[in-house]
Amino acid sequence: MVRLQIESRQVTDRRVLEAMRRVPRHLFIPSGGRAAAYEDRPVSIGHGQTISQPYIVAFMTELLELRGGERVLEIGTGSGYQAAILSELCARVFSVERIAPLAERARQTLQELGCRNVWIRVGDGSVGWVEEAPFDRIIAAAAAPSIPQALRDQLADNGVLVLPVGEMKGTQELVVARRIGSTVTVRESIGCRFVPLVGRGAFPDGPQADPSQTEQPGAGR
Repeated sequence: MVRLQIESRQVTDRRVLEAMRRVPRHLFIPSGGRAAAYEDRPVSIGHGQTISQPYIVAFMTELLELRGGERVLEIGTGSGYQAAILSELCARVFSVERIAPLAERARQTLQELGCRNVWIRVGDGSVGWVEEAPFDRIIAAAAAPSIPQALRDQLADNGVLVLPVGEMKGTQELVVARRIGSTVTVRESIGCRFVPLVGRGAFPDGPQADPSQTEQPGAGR
């Protein structure tokens, strides 16, 4: 998986690659779908959600530029797989999931794997986690129409935020935002397709995406 799907697409951060090798991806997928765990695509985890394509997990993680001491906010716990990768690379992970059964299943899987630096709460990810802010890094596994103001506000100085932005019809853009003082600069990375981020700071409960077609990278990677 790492050699053919990730390294071949120019993900070069050695720490990210090693974390992708160490974390057993299949354990984060319900038993009925585990045969597809290491395929080059997202896999359904129920409740209309997916575990992200391996390449997308690695690519987005590399964009965070993690060095080891960061506090990271993850929006959309899902299966818990991205949180497990982050837990290998930073000091603390705070993850918000709006679907309670997914949050509980992810919590159990992470506990069984011995991940002790991940905290999960059920709630609206579009408003972040105010009590634990600011965060050195923020990553979201669902698309918003624009960067939620709450997430901008909770990003620490010299912090990095990675988030898919765009409407649910067609391709979105993966954007990378960096805060320097009071200024947040934003650059576009690759085209992608994600499920919607639902909440007060994003989409109202309604826009739909086909999970089998989400998280596909755009051309050029």
